[in-house]
Amino acid sequence: MDTIDQLANKIAPHYSHFDVENRLLFTGHSHQAWPDVALEGLKESFTTAASRVDNKWEPAFEKTEILRNYLRNYYDDPNGLYSLAENTHLLLVAWLSSFDLRNKPKVITTTGEFHSMFRQLHRLKEEGLEVVSVDPYDGIVSNITKQIDDNVSAIMLSRVYFGSGLVNQHIPEIAALARSQGIPLLIDDYHGTNVVPLSISEENLEDCYLLVGGYKYLQWGEGNCFLRFPKDCKLRPAITGWFASFSTLDKPRTDELVSYDDGNQRFASGTYDPASQFRAAKVVAFFEEQGLTSNLLRQQYQRQVGLLRSLFLEQDFDPDIIKLRHNRPLEENGGFLALRSPFARTIRAKLMERDVFTDARGDIIRFGPAPYTTSTQIEQAITELSSVVNNLNP
Repeated sequence: MDTIDQLANKIAPHYSHFDVENRLLFTGHSHQAWPDVALEGLKESFTTAASRVDNKWEPAFEKTEILRNYLRNYYDDPNGLYSLAENTHLLLVAWLSSFDLRNKPKVITTTGEFHSMFRQLHRLKEEGLEVVSVDPYDGIVSNITKQIDDNVSAIMLSRVYFGSGLVNQHIPEIAALARSQGIPLLIDDYHGTNVVPLSISEENLEDCYLLVGGYKYLQWGEGNCFLRFPKDCKLRPAITGWFASFSTLDKPRTDELVSYDDGNQRFASGTYDPASQFRAAKVVAFFEEQGLTSNLLRQQYQRQVGLLRSLFLEQDFDPDIIKLRHNRPLEENGGFLALRSPFARTIRAKLMERDVFTDARGDIIRFGPAPYTTSTQIEQAITELSSVVNNLNP
């Protein structure tokens, strides 16, 4: 507990606008508080627009490059390219549009994917796409292997599953399998970035694609999502915006094939609000000043989730009412504790009445701490959970 509090007490005062010291915020897996410096970034975006007008884009692009460099450092990925978009859905759709889905209409995914991927693939399935969803936990590599044939265009899956918090232990194996078959692999890492360190170079994932979002553990807020892709990528997304080819804007229009700039813009769309990047760049500087390295953050989350789990087990709840989503070792868990209950949404609502912020998806309720969450706050959250559960009328 002392180790948890050492970091939490150090940084919590820097989140005064979100009042993290006096609130039980356990939606860190969904929306973390922003440090106070984020407000300075938003103010800077306004003053930059006011002073530079349409010339604001040069400093805006510089802010985006700060975010790209953070991700390259985090992923040990000096040669990776990163396209920016307002959300991962735009990037996912652009990426999918790169493939000849009429002649190779099969996509392999898992039953554990987040709504953005699941919904889009499910809708495309209605239009004729063959979507095969395998179990993400038991025999995933062999299950994917069985589904591979000449019709497969892509494999799409998560590194940390949003419903359980479990880390996919087989990403390198799946990447090697995909590579051997010439199939592109897209990894949704929204729940992995800043929680579970990953070296793209050491794990031999340089030819893979990653979806990264800033809304959760990065504390960058909305509007800061990236598609990481290989430096030698030649994909030509059919859904493409004019930001993907700045170099051709001054050239005469022709009937030749649509071109794409080399570099980070291949999957870019069009004009966007750059205020998010000004805000996020301040957060990046804050993390660096506070020494919030990938290893330190991993240690903090593991200790916090471990404390949540041990305190939950001490309550000895009726497992028919609420229980752990899984009993796997802590090292295989991401940044939140997942609990299963047929009353998950009711419990979540009653906790909210007590000013305890959690979230529920189906029969899963999730408790997600953040680096500024103290051991006392974790104890208070479990105490409130105990009171709610013990007063349920199932």
